[in-house]
Amino acid sequence: MAADLSRNEAARMAAVRRYDVLDSPPDGAFDRITSLAARLFEVPIALVTIVDTDRIWFKSQHGLDVGVIGRDPGLCASAILQDELYLVNDAATDPRTLANPLVAGELGLRFYAAAQLTTHDGHNLGTLCVIDRRPRELTESELSSLRDLASVVVDELELRLSARRTVGLEADLRHLAEELAGTLQESLLPTELPTVEGIELAARYHVAHRNQVGGDFYDVFLQPTSPGCVAVVGDVSGKGALAASLTGTARWALRTVALDERAPSEGLARLNTVLFQAHSEPNRYCTLALTAIRPRYDGGADLTISLAGHPPPLLVEPDGTVERLGTTGPIAGWFHDPVYSDSSRSAPAGSVLLLFTDGLLEAIGGHACVSDEPLQAILRRVAGRGASEVADALDAALPAGELSDDAAFLVIRVGEVQ
Repeated sequence: MAADLSRNEAARMAAVRRYDVLDSPPDGAFDRITSLAARLFEVPIALVTIVDTDRIWFKSQHGLDVGVIGRDPGLCASAILQDELYLVNDAATDPRTLANPLVAGELGLRFYAAAQLTTHDGHNLGTLCVIDRRPRELTESELSSLRDLASVVVDELELRLSARRTVGLEADLRHLAEELAGTLQESLLPTELPTVEGIELAARYHVAHRNQVGGDFYDVFLQPTSPGCVAVVGDVSGKGALAASLTGTARWALRTVALDERAPSEGLARLNTVLFQAHSEPNRYCTLALTAIRPRYDGGADLTISLAGHPPPLLVEPDGTVERLGTTGPIAGWFHDPVYSDSSRSAPAGSVLLLFTDGLLEAIGGHACVSDEPLQAILRRVAGRGASEVADALDAALPAGELSDDAAFLVIRVGEVQ
């Protein structure tokens, strides 16, 4: 029998912990129930109690300043051992309570009626009890009302448990969505930037929402026979799966530019054809800055830039001079046969080329900012520094917390061919 009681008590305490109610702050919902019970039964004291391993803790108390008492010899500890209402009409004559200090002591308890707080799986967490300092008797109707009020307490506990589980489930789902989005996002970006003689590269990507695949991307492609590389930064329409599929299409279509060693303008035209023919929806488009970089053996590099509705890249020379490069052409995927143009520029050794998405403009310049002047100011301060230092300076200028839009940028520093 002792072993059975021990097992039952362990299961009961597991239920108590499940509801996570012990030592929780005061709560108006339970206080209204004890206040209502005191008025309904015309008693000075009404309590919602939870029986712990060694104490009886009051979740709500009406007419009593004490918040906890020892479990032994608490009446509630006896009440939870049975399924029927625990009723003491006159504690001064009831053999169960003659020696109880609550009866003989200052409280002067004479009447005690408790309805168990029974969970759906049959565990008694505690009681809803009413107490008087004079003997009392309750009618059957009043006993039913006490049971109903105890059921209301349990319903409130169940509701809160369900709410906590829902919040926990939502948090788990959000975490899973963030993990999936992060994994998918990483698959849409190069695992590492290639090594290009005479060029130093650094790239950063900041998503606006961690649980959603962003619409920005960057990549750097090596060319099979010519020195140098092709760099791209783009912003595709949509978020999530739509952005992921469109980003994949754009990246692999543009890789043919490097493989075939075509001019950037031809690469944008080819991508536009792919998007226009493959997707009839008007929301399947992207903006891009595509740049071919060919280091020169005498130092510096030759740049060829073509833009499809994208912010022009910024070139900062070692002396701090900043220049916008490229001529903006139509957004890729909108028109049947757009014309893209190439702009060429020689960059001296020590120059830094910044390719970026418009999310960086908003992040650094403020919401709805379309000016690149804040970016130019940062580039002037870091003129002549390495690619990673420039990227760090841009990161430091970003606001704390989530961004309003994704922000991607690629820093290309022109060095010298060894």
